[in-house]
Amino acid sequence: MGKQSTDRSAAHVSDEDRARNLARLKRIEGQVRGIAQMVEQDRYCVDILTQIAAVQSAMRSVGKELLRHHLKHCVADAAKLGKAEFEQASDELIELLYKNAR
Repeated sequence: MGKQSTDRSAAHVSDEDRARNLARLKRIEGQVRGIAQMVEQDRYCVDILTQIAAVQSAMRSVGKELLRHHLKHCVADAAKLGKAEFEQASDELIELLYKNAR
């Protein structure tokens, strides 16, 4: 499949949801900077790997929320528009899930 269009935007995202996701991502960003400092300081590998696992878990959590929103709003809206739109949204979602399952 080709590169997806980047001129689309999220539908029905509340200011509260956006703020919550941004806060979580900024917290993750801080954790990643902390990991970089740990590497610079030659900290114990297990401690670094523990922090990496925490970041991965936090990213999965944000991704889960975005996926939930996408299903409830974007895919549901596509289903209301018609069969072709729903099939396109479904194919896009399936491709995304398989790509992330690797």
